[in-house]
Amino acid sequence: MKITDLTSYGFYRVAVAVPEVRVGDVAFNVKETATVWQAASQEGAAITLFPELGLSGYSCGDLFFQVALHEAVEAGLESLLALSSQLRGVAVVGLPLPLGGRLYNVAAVIGGGRLLGVVPKTFVPEHKEYYEKRWFASGAEVTGRSIRLAGQEVPFGVDLLFEHGALCMGVEVCEDLWSVLPPSSSQAAAGANVLVNLSASDEMVGKSEYRRALVAQQSARCLAAYLYASCGPGESTTDVVFGGDAMIFENGVLLARTERFVFESRYVTAEIDLQRLETARRSESGYADAPQAGAWRRVQMPPLPAPKQLSRSIDPHPFVPSDPARRSERCREIFAIQTTALRKRLRHIGTDRCVIGISGGLDSTLALLAVARAYEQAGLEKEKILCVTMPGFGTTGRTLNNAKTLCAQLGVSLREIDITPSCLQHFQDIGHDPESHDVVFENVQARERTQILMDLANKVGGIVIGTGDLSEAALGWSTYNGDHMSMYAVNIGIPKTLVRYMVAWAAQEAYPRLRAVLEDILDTPVSPELLPHQKDEIVQKTEETVGPYELHDFFLYHFIKSGATPSKILLLAQIAFAGRYERTEIKKWLALFLRRFFSQQFKRSCLPDGPKVGTIALSPRGDWRMPSDAVAAVWLQELEEEA
Repeated sequence: MKITDLTSYGFYRVAVAVPEVRVGDVAFNVKETATVWQAASQEGAAITLFPELGLSGYSCGDLFFQVALHEAVEAGLESLLALSSQLRGVAVVGLPLPLGGRLYNVAAVIGGGRLLGVVPKTFVPEHKEYYEKRWFASGAEVTGRSIRLAGQEVPFGVDLLFEHGALCMGVEVCEDLWSVLPPSSSQAAAGANVLVNLSASDEMVGKSEYRRALVAQQSARCLAAYLYASCGPGESTTDVVFGGDAMIFENGVLLARTERFVFESRYVTAEIDLQRLETARRSESGYADAPQAGAWRRVQMPPLPAPKQLSRSIDPHPFVPSDPARRSERCREIFAIQTTALRKRLRHIGTDRCVIGISGGLDSTLALLAVARAYEQAGLEKEKILCVTMPGFGTTGRTLNNAKTLCAQLGVSLREIDITPSCLQHFQDIGHDPESHDVVFENVQARERTQILMDLANKVGGIVIGTGDLSEAALGWSTYNGDHMSMYAVNIGIPKTLVRYMVAWAAQEAYPRLRAVLEDILDTPVSPELLPHQKDEIVQKTEETVGPYELHDFFLYHFIKSGATPSKILLLAQIAFAGRYERTEIKKWLALFLRRFFSQQFKRSCLPDGPKVGTIALSPRGDWRMPSDAVAAVWLQELEEEA
């Protein structure tokens, strides 16, 4: 696998650490901090985050008034500074800072032998078990200052951001996150894409998940990576217990988390994707409109290391939850979106009649399942769903039988119309040789089927339900003004990989006879069945022509969601599909995806209405606006340059 500088793709490795702590034993705490930082640095961590007041211990109480403690902390800070000149990356450590008759709870950013900056805690809690105002002053008004600390002149204030290349880091301390207006929100608006929080959050029943949700929400709201490190069980247990909860989130997604209630020092690492975050920010008007209040001082960090390889998990099926329970819930919710959308459309039109073409394939099966469920929910007679199966030159007995059986088990009406005679007549009318199995031969059949469905819908006073899915729309794998067109497209927001899982989920919940036909449909190769079969076997298999749908769905996800370059998509696909597809094969299908995605936009520009079900959609009225004559040259060239 070809690996380039991963930071060029926006990847940085970060670490959150919970070193073992002894309250008031600064030398021990500094030693543990140094040991963990060295280990994380050796793994290529660009940032290593430590807990709140970690050099002294958070639970020192009135020991914070002791001069000896502060002298020991400053000496310990100096030793970490000396160590930092030997390590790559920066550390963010917590300590008490006496200054001008006040005591501040601060985060110190260290790297390259320098104390890069010191950020004081803004919100100092004074409630229940927290009574920090007894010791600490708020740093809310501290801006534009410099101080002398550990033998260096250091920027000090809540107006600091720390930068290196594409990485911009904002720092807040514990309660800052729990406040109504977290400082990290302003930092993110000013450009910080990595937010770090040194914390001391004690454990109570149910608090762990609340804390997790809070961090997840802030990372999502700020469209940022959020690193959170909280004190461990080495803190005092006089009245409360600290579990040592440390997490790394990226835009609401958990990347890594430490085990709680462990006394020994520990840390976890993960790679964050800053390019992906940048794309999300550019596409979100809520971020672009966020006020960038205040004057920020931007501190340059020393060179940060690049990860040598990605340890980050790359999901080969990003549209499909890997957890069965979540997948089941996802399928249930999508069905609810489909059925609600269809019921609204029928109520608006004032009809209870739907016409749908049934092929015995996955897409038409899912569409029919959704329509049938919508009728059940609305209390409509399912006999008013008119299914039409239209065998042609390539239709096999297996798919035809499955179409008939499915309709019978669902209790809907069914008509069988053989399109062979009308297609042969049309070939004669336009002067086409029926033995020439070219695009004309295929599209005549698709358009004949659509004409039949449209005319029957007019005849019964209903609407034609489209069966095409999101993956087919991305590839343009449909016949223009054939299966490309309908009066309402219930599947258009669902990628092919998820279509399969939804039919499988429906099969699990179905009674035995319906389950049997659904399972056989799942086992049938994906095919439009437009080329003549051989001995009643399908010869036209879609994935042999356009490539595996699981690859195309992967390409689509990262192309749209992350704005990823083709070379980055290629890299991620190699990791996600290691052992299944070779690099050359992935590259071939990715090039095809790009060519088709650009060249087939004209079909998406006039897609029928249909419900969006996920974060990626291609409706020209909603998520994706692109000229039909846009050119793929830039993307294909970038991919071609990857040897």
